[in-house]
Amino acid sequence: MTKDVIVRISGFQDMEGEQDGVEVITAGSYYMKNGRHYIVYEELMDGFGEKTRNVVKVSPDKLDIIKSGAVRAHLVFETDKKAVSHYATPMGEMVVGMSTNRINLEEQEDSLRLLVDYSLEINYDHVSDCSITMDVCSRASANLELQA
Repeated sequence: MTKDVIVRISGFQDMEGEQDGVEVITAGSYYMKNGRHYIVYEELMDGFGEKTRNVVKVSPDKLDIIKSGAVRAHLVFETDKKAVSHYATPMGEMVVGMSTNRINLEEQEDSLRLLVDYSLEINYDHVSDCSITMDVCSRASANLELQA
């Protein structure tokens, strides 16, 4: 895969029967080091001028997301394990816990697809069951179509 990539992240939450989803598509950078995939991209929170830099480290059995800037956190996802982290935002700080049920990594020559299912706790209370899908592909081979 090339260094210049397109990153598409789809998130889904099920909160006591109410379902909510979000999708982000952005440009990023990709590299591989010591057998792990690294994806770096920036995002902007609504209502705040400062960006958040995201460094995503992916291996077949572990996902690390390191956020710095407007949001600060180090989130760790490992199958059948619970991880706790402090999640700092411009609106305040909270303790988040992630109990990971599944990590599935599909690797192709010019793309990656990562699926993660987990339960989310905020300040030690279960909030929702979540899933994240991250698609990463070389910018030159990206096939994006906007739907009305």
